[in-house]
Amino acid sequence: MMERTRSSKVAEVTLGFWVMKILATTLGETGGDAVSMSLGLGYLIGTAIFAVVFALAVTAQMQAKRFHASLYWFTIVATTTVGTTLADFADRSLGIGYLGGSALLLALLCASLYLWHRTLGSVAVSSVTSSRAEAFYWLTIMFSQTLGTALGDWMADSMGLGYLGAALIFGALLLVLAGLYFGSRLSHVALFWIAFVLTRPLGAVVGDFLDKPIDHGGLALGRFAASAALLALMVVCFFVFPQRPARRTQTAIPAPSGLS
Repeated sequence: MMERTRSSKVAEVTLGFWVMKILATTLGETGGDAVSMSLGLGYLIGTAIFAVVFALAVTAQMQAKRFHASLYWFTIVATTTVGTTLADFADRSLGIGYLGGSALLLALLCASLYLWHRTLGSVAVSSVTSSRAEAFYWLTIMFSQTLGTALGDWMADSMGLGYLGAALIFGALLLVLAGLYFGSRLSHVALFWIAFVLTRPLGAVVGDFLDKPIDHGGLALGRFAASAALLALMVVCFFVFPQRPARRTQTAIPAPSGLS
């Protein structure tokens, strides 16, 4: 049985995509902290504010008739900001801890990918050509962004690696994944989602490095200043890199075993 497809409304995965994604995740860290910490609103209120923004952005994205690059990247940034405050609320306010929060969110992410694949037959970006696939896409991204925040904090703080040490590790892992993508027969879809998750903790620790005090291992640029600079870089990259929708493919139902 074939599901009727339409034009994709999500971005094509290119070098520009990864640059924009890392900038967006870093902006999400500094922006989320600016609202919850610098403005003193706290993690719960900050999460509520960003959850509303995220819900509105996803609704607009889902209702759009075609790919709008600006709307897509706004929605990505919305997932990173709510992911930042939500992970901090769970890890710190609820006392779950970085490791416990990471484990819980990893389970949710895996469940989302499993249900998506089980339902539609593929979790590839190129298969996001229906409303159901797009819903799974944004749910999975939401979990991955929140997981990345908790994972970044765990590596930098709990493991004692510091912001630069953690950034080097996550950056090295992404380079390994790039090598595997081009030099191995491993599933490109699986490698994509692993890389997608890892860009979030990279952005989290880089964001913390930019805005944390010098005596805490940061550059003390300030959360609002760092956010403004990152937003400006995103705007430049938005116009420098071509913005295209992912190529459309058809997906079969039911799904075979394994990622495809």
